[in-house]
Amino acid sequence: MLQQILVDMYIEPELLAELNEEQKQILFFKMREEQIRRWREREAQLEREEAARVKVKKGKTVSWMKGLDDDVWVWVMGEHPDDKPYDQICDEVMAERAALQAQREAEQLRAKKAAELEKRFSGLHLEPEQVVLSEQEVRQKEQRRAEEELKVLPVSSLLLNTWFGSVLTWRLVLCQKLELEERRKAEEELRRLEQERKQQIYISLKEVQGSKHTREEEEDKEWQNTLQKSKAADMRRRSLAKQTIEDHRRRSVRALERGRVAAMTKAFGSTNPAPAPKPRNTTNNSNAIRRKGGMRRSLSASSRDHIIRWFKEEQLPLRAGFQRDQSRIAPWFHGIISREEAEALLEEGEPGFFLVRVSERVFGYVLSYRSSEGIKHLLIDASESCYMLLGDQIRFSSLTELLEYHQVEPLSSSGVEEYLRRACGQKAATADYTDLFT
Repeated sequence: MLQQILVDMYIEPELLAELNEEQKQILFFKMREEQIRRWREREAQLEREEAARVKVKKGKTVSWMKGLDDDVWVWVMGEHPDDKPYDQICDEVMAERAALQAQREAEQLRAKKAAELEKRFSGLHLEPEQVVLSEQEVRQKEQRRAEEELKVLPVSSLLLNTWFGSVLTWRLVLCQKLELEERRKAEEELRRLEQERKQQIYISLKEVQGSKHTREEEEDKEWQNTLQKSKAADMRRRSLAKQTIEDHRRRSVRALERGRVAAMTKAFGSTNPAPAPKPRNTTNNSNAIRRKGGMRRSLSASSRDHIIRWFKEEQLPLRAGFQRDQSRIAPWFHGIISREEAEALLEEGEPGFFLVRVSERVFGYVLSYRSSEGIKHLLIDASESCYMLLGDQIRFSSLTELLEYHQVEPLSSSGVEEYLRRACGQKAATADYTDLFT
């Protein structure tokens, strides 16, 4: 089961739901190791292919400038004394942008102001005929008004015309001066507004840049916190996996030592009961019953009928769930019951109270037991004609051997030594494994 997960690099949700936290962490660590191993293999293969591939360069080539150390010359911006600091470059760019935008706005305002002045002093830009006609009308009006107000003798026509011409010329000059003054004031006002607008735009850009930097700093700080948490979690997983491997090695050595002691005791004819059996790898055992040829299945089950069929075709020939002498079904064995039902059966027991049930989600078994921290569930892998806790490295030829082994060796590698003490039998009138054997 574990090898298939590592080959597919995928674990089905039903199988994942049957694992406890410790088994999930071990599985994650092994999948990560498999990813690193595959990556290294691909990198090595790419390096070999790159070394074996010889390309003849044709056409244009690129030659790099070499430094004093005969290596590619690299110039890092900001390290040269004449290089401008990054903040100064940003300020210059923002000032340039502000000047361009203020200039565009000033040009629009200047065109609008020029149109207003043109409309206001439009009388000064009339055609010559219209100017002569206007002068004659003005003279006549001024002459009549002067005669009425002065009530003097008529002045000679030549003198009067000269006087009116001087007045008109003076008015035209005065209007032109007024127009020039208005245009000069308008231009000064536009320049002042352009400078103020340039400063406003620059300040606005600085505020936007400051808020952007603040947001980036906050995001960077959040990312750093997330990275630290991820590294801490990774270190915890590595430590747990390392502790688990060391624990497996220690238990394997103890198992081998107990096996030697048991063999010597048997050879000398001792009447004392033998200790816990030595775990053995049954993958090379020629007497073990293999799975039917050509039968390929998924790790998870879609229905109860599929699990029953799997048990009858693959596990029943292995006498799974029977006592060591295979005379009858073991008291700790239960059928296809849920996690809640198992917890209800173990609710009144003491630490070490245990049972083995057929999983209702995957093709395998679940060891449910009560500990000082509560009820725990460990998935038992039965996919290779042997039995082992998922993530463990010690294989057993039967469920009985696995349970007897963990009666003297702790189940968990997390530091708390938990052992199997007493089996939880059937409590209902009808056994819950009846449908597996009928």
